[in-house]
Amino acid sequence: MKRDSRLSNILHALLHMAEHEARTGAPMTSDQLAVCLSTNPVVVRRTMAGLREQGLVASEKGHGGGWRLARPLDQVTLGQVNTALGEPGLFPEAPPVEADGCLVEAAVNDALAGTYAAARALLVARLNEITLADLAADFARRMAEHPKRDLLNARLNAHRPE
Repeated sequence: MKRDSRLSNILHALLHMAEHEARTGAPMTSDQLAVCLSTNPVVVRRTMAGLREQGLVASEKGHGGGWRLARPLDQVTLGQVNTALGEPGLFPEAPPVEADGCLVEAAVNDALAGTYAAARALLVARLNEITLADLAADFARRMAEHPKRDLLNARLNAHRPE
């Protein structure tokens, strides 16, 4: 089963957007975000449009336009981002039915479905507790503690879109 990485990818992009705006005062373009995410700008625009509808990001048109966060980092939870993405399948809704009519499979699937639902509820609750500010602070702490932080900063600055 292929892992859905939309949530982690967009969280990555949102943190880059916040850092870019703090550094330059400018929004990030879809092209710049596409470089960060190793994807196509059309995919970025489509994804960001969903976040804009939920009030998490704003877009500016024209020269100097792009995407910026619509709220401070401490006012955006990972749960809000996950919801804006359409709640990608972090856990399956139900186990697959492979032998329709098999009572053993029915018993197993009922137990697993309840377990999946409980796990989803715990995950959603935890995502609603974590903010983008928490992620940014964790990154800053890791960077400060890293023995090669000067080298990492140089690499980060070299790859930052202008």
